[in-house]
Amino acid sequence: MLEILSRSFALKHAQGGRRPKLPLEEQLLATLEYIREYRTYAHIATSYQIDESNIYRIIRWVEDTLVRDGMFSLPGCKALLKSDTEYEVVLIDATESPIERPKRGKNVTTAERRRDTP
Repeated sequence: MLEILSRSFALKHAQGGRRPKLPLEEQLLATLEYIREYRTYAHIATSYQIDESNIYRIIRWVEDTLVRDGMFSLPGCKALLKSDTEYEVVLIDATESPIERPKRGKNVTTAERRRDTP
């Protein structure tokens, strides 16, 4: 992963430019933390002591670069359908059941019934 990022970084900054606040290793680590641990951008930004918008840009760039390379992209839908893998399916019954509620036109409210009950 780091080799892919270094090649892309070299192409991106071939003309020069500002040095990043985080080295590529830490950028990759921040991205893996985001993907694996479901941490928020704000939490990761606090860990690396940079702004939340910078972390967002870094993670977006790393993800896009790795997917664009093709080594880490997932197979398409047709490739999954052609495979011989059998999938187990679980069905969940989620039918609606009526809820007992007082009717709208009924004059007797719950508070009145409680008051009248000894």
